[in-house]
Amino acid sequence: MQSIPTIDITPLREVGHPQHQQTVAAILAAAEDIGFLSITGTGVAQETVEAVRNAVQAIFAVPEKSKWDQAITRENYRGYIPMGFFTPNDGSGTADKYEGYKLHYEVAADDPIRAACPLYGPNRWPAEVPEAREVILGYWAELDSVFHLLLGALAEGLGLNPAQFREPFETPLTNMSLLQYPPQAPEDAGFGIHPHKDTDALTIIAPDPVGGLEVQTKGGGWITPDCPPGGFVVNIGDMLELWSGGRLVSTPHRVVNKTGKERYSFPYFAVPRHDVVVAPLLPPVAGFDRPAVHCGHWSAEIWRTNWPDEDAGADTPELGTIHS
Repeated sequence: MQSIPTIDITPLREVGHPQHQQTVAAILAAAEDIGFLSITGTGVAQETVEAVRNAVQAIFAVPEKSKWDQAITRENYRGYIPMGFFTPNDGSGTADKYEGYKLHYEVAADDPIRAACPLYGPNRWPAEVPEAREVILGYWAELDSVFHLLLGALAEGLGLNPAQFREPFETPLTNMSLLQYPPQAPEDAGFGIHPHKDTDALTIIAPDPVGGLEVQTKGGGWITPDCPPGGFVVNIGDMLELWSGGRLVSTPHRVVNKTGKERYSFPYFAVPRHDVVVAPLLPPVAGFDRPAVHCGHWSAEIWRTNWPDEDAGADTPELGTIHS
């Protein structure tokens, strides 16, 4: 059975560290094998993570009317996502069991980039939790740094110029989902989130102590990622899989919460700038044949097709598709 390795990334944070190349090789091996890894040595304090967790719990504790007043719309995919609001467009008709609050890269209302891409804009922050904005954006900035360390290591491991990965993430479409999963009954065959692949470049998540995240192995089984206290779980998304020509793997995963407790999560999804076109930078591996993707169009289609009454069009990229 596959397992998810734990890697100390301290050598990436220290110039000239003697274990730098060994760390790069370990990260690349995990990304090529299962597409998931746990990391320690990020420099992100556990107190910071707990402050975010407390803010997330407070956001979901505000009165229902206040939540609905900030619910997402077709025109603004920022704000509250009611429980069971989205049904996977797979014909099952079974809604995922989570409540969410969506945040995106923070852009002022008068920023010129909004004229180029309507996906940009200011976030909506609940007035009942005044500390949320500062706490979450501070954490976000720290994860930006961790992300670029990992991205640089992957570029180095693949024999690419790290600048090829760095520039596309200037003014990115990076986003974060705040999530609350209610406990599921033992006989419940549904999911907190159904099996899927992430459509971003890279995901970073602080594991909830309740658990519930499961990763699919090459053999089709499901395992729970081990992650030490203070660590983070990282996974490759479809965009890095495409950029690498299939060398890095975007792996299906799901959430099942049968712990009897509420589960809170706040994954960070790194997405390139709106005008970036993602195409293989290396010769594709055997059997890997995916078309190039325009990030702005891809992100807009994810937004649009999240609505249960919206079908994918002929020019809709494959979004998180699990290939058997």
